Amino acid sequence: MSEPYRLVSPVDGRVYAERPLADAGAIDTALDRARRAQASWRRASLAERAAICTRFVDAFVARREEIATELTWQMGRPVTQTPGEVRGFEERARSMIAQAEAALTDIRPPARAGFTRFIRREPLGTVYVIGAWNYPYLITVNSVVPAIMAGNAVILKQASQTLLCAERFAQAFAEAGLPDGVFQFLHLSNADAEAVIRDRRVDFVAFTGSVAVGHKVSRVAGERFIGCGLELGGKDPAYVRADADLQHAIGNIVDGAFFNSGQSCCGIERIYVDRRVFADFVAGAAELTRAYRLGNPLDATTTLGPLVNAPAAEFVRRQTAEAIGQGAHALIDPALFPADAPGTPYLAPQILTGVSHQMAVMREESFGPVVGIMPVASDDEAVALMNDSPYGLTASIWTRDPIIAEAIGARVETGTCFMNRCDYLDPELAWVGVQDSGHGCTLSVVGYEHLTRPKSFHLRTTL
Repeated sequence: MSEPYRLVSPVDGRVYAERPLADAGAIDTALDRARRAQASWRRASLAERAAICTRFVDAFVARREEIATELTWQMGRPVTQTPGEVRGFEERARSMIAQAEAALTDIRPPARAGFTRFIRREPLGTVYVIGAWNYPYLITVNSVVPAIMAGNAVILKQASQTLLCAERFAQAFAEAGLPDGVFQFLHLSNADAEAVIRDRRVDFVAFTGSVAVGHKVSRVAGERFIGCGLELGGKDPAYVRADADLQHAIGNIVDGAFFNSGQSCCGIERIYVDRRVFADFVAGAAELTRAYRLGNPLDATTTLGPLVNAPAAEFVRRQTAEAIGQGAHALIDPALFPADAPGTPYLAPQILTGVSHQMAVMREESFGPVVGIMPVASDDEAVALMNDSPYGLTASIWTRDPIIAEAIGARVETGTCFMNRCDYLDPELAWVGVQDSGHGCTLSVVGYEHLTRPKSFHLRTTL
């Protein structure tokens, strides 16, 4: 029998939770139960599914305070901010429930005498969701609720750092009256997680995580010709034009860079600013960053918590030091943040100028509280730099001119283009990445397409 998994909290380094990993028998039983349950669940009406999923959301939100505090202990986000994840969870879940009818209604081409023709979206079967730790509820709900609304069964493997989140999903679904077996979770080793993808009883994989693991998931799923949705990394850019509302841009971009200690797939990781406002932007961003308070995330005065673990913080420290060694200038004195300590997850935020695309900090995902800022002379230069990346999740343009923002956005290779906002998912818009940021789509009516298969009915009614 494998060793149990011990969840070490980044707050104080202690074991916060311990759970046994599923063995081969438990995995086999879960897959069989999902298969049997889905055969009945697919016949439930859309109204029945919506009623149960609505009760699921109600049950989850009723425990918002407990869930939020528990999340802080698991991954370190300040306790004043984790309630926002519960609110976002509710917004997305209710939106996906509301959009199901439009997404799943039969598609009927123009009438043709003597024939009835339509396309129906049918469930795939069992959807295997591999969730992430940085936004364990927000990310996971994007796949779980629409999969179940579409008539699928779901097996969730939540990231080990936030494994208690899987149990919260199960608890709420049980209280909502979801039939047994339609939703299940498994705590799995890496080898067993891969084995589940290979199992013929799994029909689709929704994975959120690193690019390297995403390639592996894609290869394994491809061997069986089953679909997979991949939400991977990001190196999201912000471009501040000379006509931007500078104070609005500074406040929102700094928040987009450092919220959740920079551990957001769509967080701001590189900033390009028109030369005419570069100095003012940099000064304002540095001033705002110095006002952050790094410390224990259970303290209500803390605005910046620890990274998920010490190795993650050390990676950002090395990347930052390498950039400084190549000529970058650090604007934030770590001494302003006494909690910052090498060998711990606690890391001060940092802004770098004098950076270039020869530096890893402007090319490779940091996933931490560091951001580089470069001056640009034109929209063309900004677009070229924004596109000089293997990633493409979101890009934000800060300007007073929506026509120019749309024109620039059309040229940027990205899944989402923002104007005067960033680091946000609208549940009525498709969430999609290009290049190494992923494959497939969640949210909106389009998100349902990847969790169903089209089936055409061509009926001759007149002989």
